[in-house]
Amino acid sequence: MDEHNISKFGVSIQVRLVSDLKKAQIYYRNQLGCGIDDWGHATRDQMTILLQQASSPTDVRPNALAKKRPDYPSEWQGPDHAWDTFVHVEWDDVERIVEDVRNRGGIIAVEPFFGSHGGWDFKNAHLSDLDGYNIVLGAMRKSKND
Repeated sequence: MDEHNISKFGVSIQVRLVSDLKKAQIYYRNQLGCGIDDWGHATRDQMTILLQQASSPTDVRPNALAKKRPDYPSEWQGPDHAWDTFVHVEWDDVERIVEDVRNRGGIIAVEPFFGSHGGWDFKNAHLSDLDGYNIVLGAMRKSKND
């Protein structure tokens, strides 16, 4: 197969069914610092989430905590908290973004924490929206202990 003729996927945008579209748009704009358009796109830097009104409150379903897996390529077995969106950020930006969201009155679901596995150091924090969706801010760098 000629790899020059293979079609490529473009940018992906996550879709969120929310319980109250107007409140969600206000929260994403005011507390998370996103730009909001008339279509419901909530965008901050390279993160875009498409907010859509759920038909029923039972349709709003943030992800549950994933089952631990012993077969990752390192000793890590999976997250300790549920993830709905994972956003790669720079190492020093984790705390800056958390403080920005905190100062805006946003929900910090999990304060910044550190981990190490597979020769990498990780720093994560979790932001939450009004429906309980978790946005994970994740940074990584080669471990200094190697």
